[in-house]
Amino acid sequence: MAMAVRVYLLLFVFLSSAIVSFSLYEDQVGLMDWHQRYIGKVKHAVFHTQKTGRKRVIVSTEENVVASLDLRRGEIFWRHVLGTKDAIDGVDIALGKYVITLSSQGSMLRAWNLPDGQMVWETSLHSAQQSKSLLSVPINLKVDKDYPILVFGGGYLHAVSAVDGEVLWKKDFTAEGFEVQRVLQPPESSIIYVLGFLHSSEAVVYQIDSKTGEVVAQKSMVFPGGFSGEISSVSSDKVVVLDSTRSILVTIGFLDGDISFQKTRISELVEDSGNAEILSPLLSNMLAVKVNKRTIFVRVGGNGKLEVVDSLSDETAMSDSLPVADDQVAFASVHHEGSKIHLMVKLVDDLDNVLLRESIQMDQHRGRVHKVFINNYIKTDRSNGFRALIVMEDHSLLLLQQGAIVWSREEGLASVTDVTTAELPVEKDGVSVAKVEHTLVDWLKGHMLKLKGSLLLASPEDVVAIQEMRMKSSGRNKLTRDHNGFRKLFIALTRAGKLFALHTGDGRIVWSMLLTSPSNSEACARPSGISLYQWQVPHHHAMDENPSVLVVGRCGSDSSAPAVLSFVDVYTGKEISSSDIAHSVVQVMPLPFTDSTEQRLHLIADTDGHVHLYPKTSEALSIFQREFQNVYWYTVEGDDGIIRGHAMKSSCAGETADEYCFTTRELWTVVFPSESEKIISTLTRKPNEVVHTQAKVSTDQDVLYKYVSRNLLFVATVSPKGAGEIGSVTPEESALVVYLIDTITGRILHRLSHQGCQGPVHAVFSENWVVYHYFNLRAHKYEVTVVEIYDQSRAENKNVWKLILGKHNLTAPISSYSRPEMLTKSQSYFFSQSVKTIAVTSTAKGITSKQLLIGTMGDQILALDKRFVDPRRTLNPSQAEKEEGIIPLTDSLPIIPQSYITHSLKVEGLRGIVTAPSKLESTTHVFAYGVDLFYTRLAPSKTYDSLTDDFSYALLLITIVALVAAIYITWVLSEKKELSEKWR
Repeated sequence: MAMAVRVYLLLFVFLSSAIVSFSLYEDQVGLMDWHQRYIGKVKHAVFHTQKTGRKRVIVSTEENVVASLDLRRGEIFWRHVLGTKDAIDGVDIALGKYVITLSSQGSMLRAWNLPDGQMVWETSLHSAQQSKSLLSVPINLKVDKDYPILVFGGGYLHAVSAVDGEVLWKKDFTAEGFEVQRVLQPPESSIIYVLGFLHSSEAVVYQIDSKTGEVVAQKSMVFPGGFSGEISSVSSDKVVVLDSTRSILVTIGFLDGDISFQKTRISELVEDSGNAEILSPLLSNMLAVKVNKRTIFVRVGGNGKLEVVDSLSDETAMSDSLPVADDQVAFASVHHEGSKIHLMVKLVDDLDNVLLRESIQMDQHRGRVHKVFINNYIKTDRSNGFRALIVMEDHSLLLLQQGAIVWSREEGLASVTDVTTAELPVEKDGVSVAKVEHTLVDWLKGHMLKLKGSLLLASPEDVVAIQEMRMKSSGRNKLTRDHNGFRKLFIALTRAGKLFALHTGDGRIVWSMLLTSPSNSEACARPSGISLYQWQVPHHHAMDENPSVLVVGRCGSDSSAPAVLSFVDVYTGKEISSSDIAHSVVQVMPLPFTDSTEQRLHLIADTDGHVHLYPKTSEALSIFQREFQNVYWYTVEGDDGIIRGHAMKSSCAGETADEYCFTTRELWTVVFPSESEKIISTLTRKPNEVVHTQAKVSTDQDVLYKYVSRNLLFVATVSPKGAGEIGSVTPEESALVVYLIDTITGRILHRLSHQGCQGPVHAVFSENWVVYHYFNLRAHKYEVTVVEIYDQSRAENKNVWKLILGKHNLTAPISSYSRPEMLTKSQSYFFSQSVKTIAVTSTAKGITSKQLLIGTMGDQILALDKRFVDPRRTLNPSQAEKEEGIIPLTDSLPIIPQSYITHSLKVEGLRGIVTAPSKLESTTHVFAYGVDLFYTRLAPSKTYDSLTDDFSYALLLITIVALVAAIYITWVLSEKKELSEKWR
């Protein structure tokens, strides 16, 4: 019997250890998260297509990214994301091996190694004033053994060595206020011509020795009409500028240092001309001018005479001129018409000679062509071939070659401004989207592979097969809902006004749509996206109604500009309807009411103090009128330091007003003294946040009731001197004050002051607590403070036994107008990192423990358990507090490397974190956006309500069979032993 027991125990220990040891990391990569890298809208591009090495294009973008892209597939070889205040002014290639970037308004020059992107050198240039920046990399200019790079910015002209970044010489132009427009170098000359304007009315040409920086000669000439600042270089000794009235083109010649003006009126070139605009392409002996919704090509003769040689639609984009074979110069023009892109390459000297004409079909609407960059190559038949890199209105990047789109990049996703979530359609009976394992043999093979992986016996080929099997059988990429709620859509709105639906399974784009104006008027041909809201979320009609979102756009940057509303079907990406609204949009307020079709009611406030109800239906109007007296909202005037509370008053009066327009009345005003406080941050709870229970049992068995009012506003103010950069003031000059304000009454419920502290303030508000991050000037450290609010007005319900036995009274009505008895608890902790944004996990029922998601300055996301910022933490917690999970108090919050949910990845340019619950209470969706996109599923309290995807059912079955066999063997052996003892 003892031997049988030992055998049973050994078998049990072996199988148990086998179950515990199932932890394969390499085959779990990408199962629950994905990461996408972008660069943003391209504004500069330089091709590098030498015969040796990889063919690439160097680009800089509006997101302050410099990157090297593979010309064959569009993949990123390398990239660098500069700071938000380090805007790139120019990019070029020097010495055939260095990428040169100029940024920060001409004050920072860097060289990057072309193959791998490593920084070679960095030079900070002297800057005395804000001015236009200019980067010039001369091709044939050599000073001794050095190759100078010419940079103008901040009032100084610098010559910088391309080899090591050393400043060779600099010329100060700050005293006379000279603004450099062009730096030109005649062929085979060591003299540099620097052309610029003095006070916008005098043209000045300096001849500067490229070796010493000394001025050899200087000529100036006053133009009575003044210059607008728009300029185009047409040759090595001529530029064409536009006068201040935008009606005269002035050809400035500076041959041998002598300046000459030649004026040509636009009306002499084009009939019925209006204001003109010089376009950016640099063309040899020619310039492009936009006038009367047309683009005209103006040739500049040897004597400075201007002549119109061609005209195109103003929607046409043009490239800079490019030298081709036989000393000819060509340029490309691209325009978008319907679903096609038309590309033409012409010779500059002979516009009738078309070198290339192609029409390329596009798979989706991307708007107009904004920029085009051209490159040539030699075909196998020794003729010239051309490739064009084009930037579309939706910020996408496309490479065109040989009549086809070689590759495309959706760079609009680098500028996401708003995100919401949506469910996928319900899978109908009899419909199967993904393939499943059909036979028992396949099932057994799959689980045998998993068993080998569990026992660490899997070969590398088996590991690959296991990962492919999991990806195949998980069904995570299906376009239907799953019972766990893991498959969703993230709807993202970009700065370009384009809407994307991203699948949580692998991040692929399910559909996209570019926001348009229904009227197609010239004033609002392409509105910019402002915000995104859930419009219709069908629950009772999920099988026959599709959910939809509301996209609010604006025709211009001014808040008083008219707006556009677009309603988009979430499943198909088709626009259901859209409308130009006559009023402006200042604030959009989703209401907690829906109509019979489950469309959510929204109020839109305009600049005239009116609000407008949407949808404009009689049913929505009747619902709203029933709740007319219970609708409140607030507005924040940050620059004036004023917060106002509003309520409904009556219907609008006037001829243009309709029954869905209402006037408002001001209920209260909170004015912060401008001499001592400036508003830097405001925050409220998520309107759809779920709170599991309002009661919280303390360690002394009393019940605390969370103050979970949705009408609570967090406000942070700082001293006006402390509103600048960190460290710009002394601790005595700055103070940070936070308020909790009831938005119904305007009553300040709590005030907390932090002396010697300043912003920026990043905060998160959930349930009854708020956590905010700021800088402590006295300690020279960042701090995190937590404030928890409890309702003391229910003192008679504090006994925990009343709560258990159901004898507590929670039915008494609560009004914001009754003064609440509040208890607040707060605690501050040091935090070692700067923060970009903070979010909190959200689950379906609000039961699971919360985690703070902290976006650090290193563009990673740290998951911090809410227990670490519990204000009840003490140095020596009691036994009851330890049982409750209260952690001993420390002065700093821990940063555990394993707590980074982004692992070793970075979400470059991180701007926001969005969380959404799944159907499983343990799991939440996390989506982070910036220049990059990142998604993962997070289980703050582990997956206590489900088995993991890699759980081995085969191993469990074998374990059960082995245990049953062991029990049976033990029983047989026991019976034999007992029988043998009886025969003795």
